[in-house]
Amino acid sequence: MVKHVFLALVVAGLLYTVNPAAAQDDGNADQQSAPAGVPEHRHRHFDPTKRTEMLTKQLKLNSDQQTKVLDILKSEQSQMGSLHSDTSTSPDDRRSKMMEIHKFSNDQIRALLDSNQQKKWDEMQSRHEQWQGHYGEGQAPNGGGAPQQ
Repeated sequence: MVKHVFLALVVAGLLYTVNPAAAQDDGNADQQSAPAGVPEHRHRHFDPTKRTEMLTKQLKLNSDQQTKVLDILKSEQSQMGSLHSDTSTSPDDRRSKMMEIHKFSNDQIRALLDSNQQKKWDEMQSRHEQWQGHYGEGQAPNGGGAPQQ
């Protein structure tokens, strides 16, 4: 049971890396413990369209970038959903594969960005890693958002 909860938190953390400001926007950290593929009305930050909209706002993506980011996020969601439902894979292997998928998606997104957007992206990633470190240590996130620097 603990492994399942841990796996769900890892998946949520990985998917959430793309958009660390979502917790600040909705103030609900509880949404991050659910696996990928859950209904949109319960966990909107897993929705590739919503995530693309938030990244567009934060990074000022142009229309070409938006289309490509949306495709990347849809692919990631599909791969994560398939992997999540694969009961033949051990939880540790699934976690590892999910991390690989997420890293690959993040690398693809970063490659689409210009230098200013990449700087902002890196800052967003850094904030999320700090937040995830706090959360991973068993501390509840500060109001559901990333810790302030």
